[in-house]
Amino acid sequence: MRNRSDEIRKQIAKRRKHKSGNSSLNNELIPPDEERYGGERFSSYVSEPPNEPHPLFNKETFLLKVLLSAVMVLTVGILYKNGSPSLDEARSFVSTTMENEFQFAAVSAWYEDQFGKPLSLIPKDPSSKDDHSTQQDFSVPASGKVIENFHQNGKGVMVETGLDEEVKALKAGWVVFAGKDDEFGNTVILQHEDKSESWYGNLENIQVNQYTKVEIGSPVGKVKNNDQNGEFYFAIKKENGFIDPIQVMNFE
Repeated sequence: MRNRSDEIRKQIAKRRKHKSGNSSLNNELIPPDEERYGGERFSSYVSEPPNEPHPLFNKETFLLKVLLSAVMVLTVGILYKNGSPSLDEARSFVSTTMENEFQFAAVSAWYEDQFGKPLSLIPKDPSSKDDHSTQQDFSVPASGKVIENFHQNGKGVMVETGLDEEVKALKAGWVVFAGKDDEFGNTVILQHEDKSESWYGNLENIQVNQYTKVEIGSPVGKVKNNDQNGEFYFAIKKENGFIDPIQVMNFE
């Protein structure tokens, strides 16, 4: 009986030894995970990134701006609700600020001086010359004959042209008004870099949109046709008053 038990134990030990030998051989033939995957063994668990705010958005700054805007609106409302004479100066300042036109052209020129012109989405023609080398000081809106001068009109001049003539921009600028005017009909007002304005009225149609930039000599509209000719109104505003366009150019 003892001999039988010893024989069984020897067979079990032999099987274990054989199994252990095969296991070590397999471990030697199969490289570890680090060598097979080129790095440290990694876990299948991937942690989610923390829920952080976008770097371009600051919640505290946004709320502060909203609060300041609400305070400003409330303050202006109180100024106009309260008729106290002591607040007349403050009301006058607010009214002047609201009525003044935003200087699109001046701000655009400042931006280009500080940061250069914005990137163009359409590549320039290599054969074209630099804008500054070809650009003139001004362009005559349309050739014709002055039939109502500055002294008669008080603001600008009325010019008689041929039929269907295009009216062109005096200088590069921003369109601050493009629409129907009670006095001059279809009217376009351009604001220029030097803060002056050029007015084009009595137009048959308008070819520009408000708050867009136009280049020197670009069409802004067409003259209004009569039986045998066309007419358009033209004025130049400098600071708070109008100047005689004849001092600047000759339409004929």
